[in-house]
Amino acid sequence: MISQARLAVAVLAGVSYAQTAHPAVNADSALIVQFQKRVADYLQLRKNIEAHMPPLKSTASVDKIEHHEKELGDELRIARRNAKQGDLFTPEIAGEIRRLIGIAMHPGGKNIRESLRHSEPVQLHLKVNDRYPQRVPLQSTPPSLLENLPMLPPEMEYRVTGPDLVLLDAKANLIVDLIPGVFS
Repeated sequence: MISQARLAVAVLAGVSYAQTAHPAVNADSALIVQFQKRVADYLQLRKNIEAHMPPLKSTASVDKIEHHEKELGDELRIARRNAKQGDLFTPEIAGEIRRLIGIAMHPGGKNIRESLRHSEPVQLHLKVNDRYPQRVPLQSTPPSLLENLPMLPPEMEYRVTGPDLVLLDAKANLIVDLIPGVFS
């Protein structure tokens, strides 16, 4: 028979092994990884669509660039016809992004708010799959705010439109998702 002392040591060793074999997962990090996977899935869809389109040759023609952008956006809208707000910014990641923005706004919040006010504040009501209006300037997102948000691939951008945080596909000029009322 195993003595109680040996049993206790065996149980503690098993608990210790279980803790090292399966380290605790940071729930916030897991949310960000899931969000970045959704962004990667969207970009794969765009890549698949682009593979069936004539490539845009190097050109200085604004008309040709805008035409290609519009065609790509139209094809993405068709492929994502059932897309809705919250597909990429799920309620969980939207909550995490709101929390991260709150952190960024505390120490430098006054500077971020002033930067947003002074950089041609854009007041638009956008929806998922909308095209960002051609002649409306893109408001830059303050770097101190971007530092706190999940990293995006270079072809995707965070933009602020009034109180909303927008996820923009810069190549297709397409609103991929948004979080309403983040900056109200």
